[in-house]
Amino acid sequence: MKALLDDVAQRAARYLEAAPERRVAPTQDALNAVESFDSGLAQRGRPASDVLAQLDQIGSPASTVMNGPRYFGFVIGGATPAALAANWLSSAWDQNSGLHATTPVQAKLESIALNWMVELLGLPEGCGGSFVTGATVANFVVLAAGRHRVLADAGWDVEADGLFGAPPITVLISEESHPSVYKSLGLLGLGRERVHRIPVDEQGRMRAEALPVPDGPTLVVTQVGNVNTGACDPVGEICARLDGANAWVHVDGAFGLWASAAPTRRHLTAGMERADSWATDAHKWLNVPYDSGVGFVRDTAALKSAMAISAAYLPTETDHRNPSDYTPELSRRARGVDIWAALSELGRRGVEDLVERCCAHARAFAHGLEGLGYTILNDVVLNQVLVRFGDDGRTQAVIKAVQEDGTCWCGGTVWQGKAAMRISVSNWQTTGDDVARSIAAIHRVASSL
Repeated sequence: MKALLDDVAQRAARYLEAAPERRVAPTQDALNAVESFDSGLAQRGRPASDVLAQLDQIGSPASTVMNGPRYFGFVIGGATPAALAANWLSSAWDQNSGLHATTPVQAKLESIALNWMVELLGLPEGCGGSFVTGATVANFVVLAAGRHRVLADAGWDVEADGLFGAPPITVLISEESHPSVYKSLGLLGLGRERVHRIPVDEQGRMRAEALPVPDGPTLVVTQVGNVNTGACDPVGEICARLDGANAWVHVDGAFGLWASAAPTRRHLTAGMERADSWATDAHKWLNVPYDSGVGFVRDTAALKSAMAISAAYLPTETDHRNPSDYTPELSRRARGVDIWAALSELGRRGVEDLVERCCAHARAFAHGLEGLGYTILNDVVLNQVLVRFGDDGRTQAVIKAVQEDGTCWCGGTVWQGKAAMRISVSNWQTTGDDVARSIAAIHRVASSL
């Protein structure tokens, strides 16, 4: 085992050392070689060292360098050193981290990480939380808590009696809500299409004045960090409009929630603390390994009512937090360990600097590309930049050619009916030189078409 782990450490180190200078997208030859994995299941096994060698020799060259400094295609960070190392160590521990009684170290680190994030993000003291795979499940978990609370306030026990015959729940959602929110609503039995969509402004922010004052149980889904523009809904105004209603206000902040940790970006999330729940990804701006999402709720009891289970063989705790009481899973890995390690390594100032630097790099992208004659479609308030290179056809051709060039990787999107390149800066390793190289490559490619 030691020889194998030493081997994988050396292979991983070589991969990480090469990542900053590697082309971001794999070559076609590397992708073609992946077919050699599909050789049929052998009758007899082979040495673990041979399995690892094949995985590295064929798999590593075929991977997209998503954890590198010039990957801007989605809001994706790379793992910080401490977070990656902690992930490896906790994997070696191989703990089923659902219960404090069986895994007290993981449960304690998760509680600490939760409290640190609540403080760092300016959320209400005493918030409960759920460590899950990503923002899709985080949205699902905390909206389940919201479903519990608004129906309980209407005299209905949804966990015991289900939705058949329950008071109807009104769902108010932004026209710009992320698809993962619709998926979460579908999983909750509230329907992806049975929603009232609230109009947005030109940057994608929900218009608070267009929000109807609800009558009866209501879930309101807001957003900080529009996936295209980075814009943030006026959550404080929305909460004020709903004072006195049986309404649960949720904030989908997959990456934008971290703006509240940065001094010059904090104003974008003003009033967010008045909401009832929040969802984010740690594998985005906090730069921990996949998969790592977190849901926060003001009403911890509602979250526990929606998620907890009991059985004769499960040890019950009264003095400690059982992680499985707040997540859909009983069997789960200890995601909180990675987050604890990242926050320990970075500290408050490190997180502030990480967010500020990414926002500065996004502004540099916008300034540089606009200076070269290309059109910036959004106000660059966070880490998102939308660029257009002429008409739809030319813009799509530039995106495809930039991806094939390999210097950087930027994705495509459609914003207000127009095709655009979307640049998302989220990696702790990205430097001003990476931005300059990427701008030069984009311009070179666009000029050659």
